[in-house]
Amino acid sequence: MKFSEIKSHLAKFRVGIAGAGGLGSNCAMALARSGIGTLVISDFDLIVEANLNRQFYFANQIGMKKTLALKENIERTGSATRVIANQIELNPDNIPLIFSGCEVIVEAFDMADMKEMLIETVLIRMPGIPLIIGSGMAGWGKNEYIKCRKIDDQLFVCGDETTEVSEDLPPMAPRVGIVANMQANLVIEILMKK
Repeated sequence: MKFSEIKSHLAKFRVGIAGAGGLGSNCAMALARSGIGTLVISDFDLIVEANLNRQFYFANQIGMKKTLALKENIERTGSATRVIANQIELNPDNIPLIFSGCEVIVEAFDMADMKEMLIETVLIRMPGIPLIIGSGMAGWGKNEYIKCRKIDDQLFVCGDETTEVSEDLPPMAPRVGIVANMQANLVIEILMKK
């Protein structure tokens, strides 16, 4: 299949991304460059200098809302992807509304309680919508442990599922980028079968 045909197919779809940090910003950029029609990106955070080591932002964007900066960066690539940027903290009541019409949702949160809340909300209130979560990407090396795993027909996990971020095991660009791109690759795999 030619790239033009792939882009034409992917342009029909809408993908949700919950979080615009290391996973979300890198996943969104990969999906936009691949030709996804619409990205619905939700995050309430601002860019700080500490984000620049692994997130798809630039020094002149420090202080900007992540979703707006990410939309700007995607537009700079010349991508035809439409970006719907929501500056809002997600909760069980607004998730089904914000991600309505999305064929796939990508989880890209830092906090375990937010991950759990999103998983429960999507599985209960949005049955049948595939959800791709990231788990275990701290540190460096150990490529052989990073994988994608299908839990069931709706839930998928990308990462090594064990390494947790700590002061001695920080999130670094290579492993975060690998997992973000695995999530994007899985989104495309799911959508190419539709």
